Amino acid sequence: MRQRKFAVIWRFLCPAAPLFLLSLLCSMLNTLFTALTPQIIRSAVDSIIGSQPFQDLPAPLIQWLSSLTFEKALLWAAAGVLAVSGLAALFGFLSRTGTAMCSERFVKGIRDTLFTHIQKLPFAWHTAHQTGEIIQRCTSDVEVIRSFVTTQCLEAFRVLFLVFVSFVLMFSMSVKISLVALAFLPVVVIYSLFFYAKMAQRFLAADEAEGELTTDVQENLTGVRVVRAFGREAYEVGKFDEKNQRFSDLWIRLGKLMSVYWACGDLLCGFQILAVLLVGVGETVSGAITPGTFLAFLTYNAAMIWPVRGLGRVLSEMSKAGVSIERVGEIMDAQEEQFPAEPKIPDWKGNIVFDHVTFGYGGEEPVLRDVSFTVPAGTTFAILGGTGSGKSTVAALLTRLYDLGPGEGRITIDGIDLRDIPQSELRRNIGLVLQEPFLYSKTVEENIKATRPAASREEVRRAAGVACVDQALAEMALGYDTIVGERGVTLSGGQKQRVAIARTLLSQAPVLLLDDSLSAVDTETDERIRGALLREAMGTTLILISHRVTTLMKADHILVLEDGRVAEEGTHEELIARNGPYHRVYEIQMSQDDRRLLAGEGGEA
Repeated sequence: MRQRKFAVIWRFLCPAAPLFLLSLLCSMLNTLFTALTPQIIRSAVDSIIGSQPFQDLPAPLIQWLSSLTFEKALLWAAAGVLAVSGLAALFGFLSRTGTAMCSERFVKGIRDTLFTHIQKLPFAWHTAHQTGEIIQRCTSDVEVIRSFVTTQCLEAFRVLFLVFVSFVLMFSMSVKISLVALAFLPVVVIYSLFFYAKMAQRFLAADEAEGELTTDVQENLTGVRVVRAFGREAYEVGKFDEKNQRFSDLWIRLGKLMSVYWACGDLLCGFQILAVLLVGVGETVSGAITPGTFLAFLTYNAAMIWPVRGLGRVLSEMSKAGVSIERVGEIMDAQEEQFPAEPKIPDWKGNIVFDHVTFGYGGEEPVLRDVSFTVPAGTTFAILGGTGSGKSTVAALLTRLYDLGPGEGRITIDGIDLRDIPQSELRRNIGLVLQEPFLYSKTVEENIKATRPAASREEVRRAAGVACVDQALAEMALGYDTIVGERGVTLSGGQKQRVAIARTLLSQAPVLLLDDSLSAVDTETDERIRGALLREAMGTTLILISHRVTTLMKADHILVLEDGRVAEEGTHEELIARNGPYHRVYEIQMSQDDRRLLAGEGGEA
């Protein structure tokens, strides 16, 4: 598990490793120059203000300092403090600048890789994961990882180096006091590790609760029209409040645990400083060490003990980062859509064959059972079925949103197995319009041009005319420049479907697949769109999927699905004559207005 987490970090840190190492080096140099200041003060107190001879300095420097007057020696000591402080500040600046650059390069790599990877994941993966949870993993969890790797890890290295330098200097001044100071460090470390284990569990629970809360907000905002239409505001507020309360309670519990940790840490550090102070005073009074040495010792101890206690913050961040790395790693480990080893590209005449296809979602009961049919190239093929009959599954399989497994049959286009055709090639040549189309929060024209950004305004108008949405746009103040609200919320259901049809028509795909995409338009508009499609799509393989008979009755061939099986197939006239499932649906659905409309078209079958 730890190797896996390290591999995830190294994968993204590697490109920024030079900056990381440079920041680490500058941080160490900052620590070294900072550590020189107490030594200068020690010499000033003992040998300039006091009468002790200069120690631990090169002989020429000792001789030169001894020849100076009191005032000059004190000025040179002050200049020395300013010089080393300036160098420490310079390297501190370089370290922080390098850390900022490394941090952004690191997090950019994670975001880019995550987003690209998510685009390549199968549709089944997306249906199994909530949108809010995915967003939370790609934002909050990524930020936690960034903070830990590029801030807390550097701080941990700096503290360890500071402890090493401090103890080297402290032992050189007094072994006895150094041992007293050192005795408390294992206690602090063990105590921090104990809390680290406790906090990791609570961070995981809080992180998961945050994902649920984000999902709840995302679903509420997405479905705001449904919430308002059914007066569900109070219910949604109550549901959000319940999850928000749980989220708050988890963070309060975590906050209490961290409060105990910091309070006990302060107490331990206070005892350590008190012990060093008492022993140090005794050593100074007895003459074992000089006052300057004692002052320098206290400075090193204070500079060391508080960052050591701060390692607990690093450990707590490590617990958060461990959870976040695991959650991000789960996305990165998800298997991308598989491309055929030897891809084959059809010439796209559009001849489609379903050969004994049986399919179920995730190992559940089959939705399609031994379904076989052929769609001749350039024809209009219709699929009729009620809810749960499997008609939308046909569309999902044809566009490879889901793949058939071994023994589940075969689907071919122009004689080539669907699994041998690259997904990008397949979806570029099959124009799909869903019952609930997604529209971007852009202008209507930009939404239509999504499949062909380089299309001209005239081509956009032509596609909109075939989809019978041009008249509705003409009635809008800004026409094609009308801004569509998020997910198309400012348009009616029928208008959204027609904009989506225009968008697909503009792609000029050789196969058009309309999956119940006329369900939100009235019968008359339905007829106009179908007529325009049949005229416009000459030579194009057109597949119409619907539960509405009037949408399908003029197709060259009609397939009727019931409970995932082929109930019957044929032309409209043939199916009516058989007096089977199609005829029953026809009789139920055909209203007086529908019959008048058909009579106006040339008579009823």
